[in-house]
Amino acid sequence: MGVYEYLLEEIRRHGSIHLTLLDPDKIDIEKFIELSRNAERSGSSAIMVGGSLGVNERLLDDYLEAAKKEVKIPFILFPGNIAGLSNKADALFYLSVLNSLDPYYIIGAQVQASILIAKRYRSLDIIPMAYIIVGEGGAAGYVSNARMLPFERDDIIIAYALAAKYLGFSVIYLEAGSGAKEPMRPSIIAKMKKLVDKPVMVGGGIRTPEVAYSIALAGADMVVTGTVVEESPSMILSDIVNAVHKGGMDRIGSDLGNKEPKQ
Repeated sequence: MGVYEYLLEEIRRHGSIHLTLLDPDKIDIEKFIELSRNAERSGSSAIMVGGSLGVNERLLDDYLEAAKKEVKIPFILFPGNIAGLSNKADALFYLSVLNSLDPYYIIGAQVQASILIAKRYRSLDIIPMAYIIVGEGGAAGYVSNARMLPFERDDIIIAYALAAKYLGFSVIYLEAGSGAKEPMRPSIIAKMKKLVDKPVMVGGGIRTPEVAYSIALAGADMVVTGTVVEESPSMILSDIVNAVHKGGMDRIGSDLGNKEPKQ
């Protein structure tokens, strides 16, 4: 079973799943291992690894090789640029920033990376991802020169998601930005899921179990947290993961979003 199929199976089991995002540039290797273990113990389905700045292959190799000796859930690369690749990971979110004003982040980096992947990283499970930056956008929005999509214009956000569906992306990620003051609005997620049958991932500004629950209940198939993982004790992460699972199962039980994600 590939990593993408594994994620779909986890979604079928739990309704919605949690992914932990770790940035190796912000923490030392011991902390990376500790947080990875905590993510697995808390019930995260996978660990996303990457950052907007400062990550390179050698650093990734060292961190991943050490962590994978102790952690069994998949490590999925979430690169900010073509330097964020490593054979030590299990999979790669091959992302395109759809609302970037710079063609490099829409297709340029992907073209450059494609040759590297074909020659040096063929062991990675490649998962095409549409990356849509909304609200504040955080560092990701700044670095990728994204044209921010305001929450008030949910019609535009949904149009981007529909474009991602028709272009054939496997996953659609709605990113409010690391540490965002306001997370993705559940009302937008609910409207989107009525039109988009691809797995929808939501991240940015999710700090409490209550917010995580509301996002999963609205229709998010995957909920991502990063900052709270680094700053809060393990009990908080466990509570967030449980809230995500409960939100997903409650959504299915109430028939608000019971369609299985399609490959």
